[in-house]
Amino acid sequence: MSITPLRFTGISNFSTDFQAIVDRAVAIAALPIKQMQNQQSDLIIKKQSLSSLSLSLQSVGAAIRDLGQTASDRAITATSSNTTKVTVQMTGAAAATAYTVTDIESVARQASESTLTGYADTDSTNVDADGLLELVIGDETHAIDLASYGNNLEGLKEAINDLGAGVRASIVNTGSETNPYYLSLTATSTGETTLQLRGAAGDELTNLVTDTNQGTNARFKLNSLQIEKRDNAITDVIEGLTFNILSTTEPDESVVLNLASNRGTLATKITAFVTAYNSAMAAANSHVGENAGLLSGDSIIGTVQRALRGVANYRETSGGIQALTDLGIEMDKQGVMSFDTSKFYSLTNAKIDDAFTFFGSISTGFGATYSQIDALSNPFSGALQRQQSDYDRADSRLTKQIEIMAERVTQMQATLSARLQLADTLLAQLESQQKMLETNLKSIEMVTFGKQDK
Repeated sequence: MSITPLRFTGISNFSTDFQAIVDRAVAIAALPIKQMQNQQSDLIIKKQSLSSLSLSLQSVGAAIRDLGQTASDRAITATSSNTTKVTVQMTGAAAATAYTVTDIESVARQASESTLTGYADTDSTNVDADGLLELVIGDETHAIDLASYGNNLEGLKEAINDLGAGVRASIVNTGSETNPYYLSLTATSTGETTLQLRGAAGDELTNLVTDTNQGTNARFKLNSLQIEKRDNAITDVIEGLTFNILSTTEPDESVVLNLASNRGTLATKITAFVTAYNSAMAAANSHVGENAGLLSGDSIIGTVQRALRGVANYRETSGGIQALTDLGIEMDKQGVMSFDTSKFYSLTNAKIDDAFTFFGSISTGFGATYSQIDALSNPFSGALQRQQSDYDRADSRLTKQIEIMAERVTQMQATLSARLQLADTLLAQLESQQKMLETNLKSIEMVTFGKQDK
């Protein structure tokens, strides 16, 4: 909060001196305000530094969780030997294995039919004698009354779409010279079904649409087991795995869905962890030493450094992989972490399996070190956030104190200026009296002694 200076407008010869007195008094009284404003500036820098450090730590925590999740899933990835026929995605935990898809007889498709005959127009030609029809979709029937829509193609289209029965209606213009307009019905979901539009309820013989595409199910064999589904996205056959049927297969053609541990996936996660660790440690170290920032000496920096070192030095007491160094992760004399990928890729499959055990999950093994990082960096309850809150409260207190002090200085300035203004007026009067007295004395001197030649 700034203090608006008062300009002293005196009439005596001392008015400039009075202005200097006011300015000097205000400057001295405002010194505590300047100090508190400097403290606020320091708090802003501290909060920015803590925020940056917290984000770096959150990246470390995220990298540890990714390693735990990857290890828990054994870094299993799913691939298809023919992605033009079947694609596959991991959706949860699964075991390393392989599945064979054969005999894809059909791909799931929507039922789609059109009226048996065309119509001359869309808005005047009747589509039914009494305007009462019945839509059949699967085992559901829906009555249609065209009284409020209009007994024509447009009215029928709107009536069907308003049902929300899982069928969309549209009008097709074939461009023929006579009766070019047809009503097209398409089911909104795939799968074999019954799709009819009857002129009389319950009478299949009055069906007004074709019966050539009543939808199809996906039919195939998985490991020689016959499977039939209404959708091409198969989500409930293999736990933790979704695969999509895209096209039929030729006789004796097979598609292999392979689920295998991929050490490359684990290597990518390790690399991300090393990068995040180095970034966080560098952020913490920047507040130590000769060129340290305002957080220098703050206990939170030492706490962060110890937590990071604890993560880097994590060890297991048993197993083929007991420390990060066993995986090619090294630390130089400056505390910078590196990842020797050549050592990692030279590990046996058994060692990679041990690595999964070492990293554990998001709550066990190395993955459990996430809790140490989260205790510091959690944006809601972490130690850094609590310190941020302390800084916020201190900033708020300083703001209130500055407002109070500024108000006091402003009042002091006004009071002092008023007093000096009065003194200036008195001095101006004395100066006027002095000039009058000097004039009178000169007049008396002239009368008494006459004009003096110099």
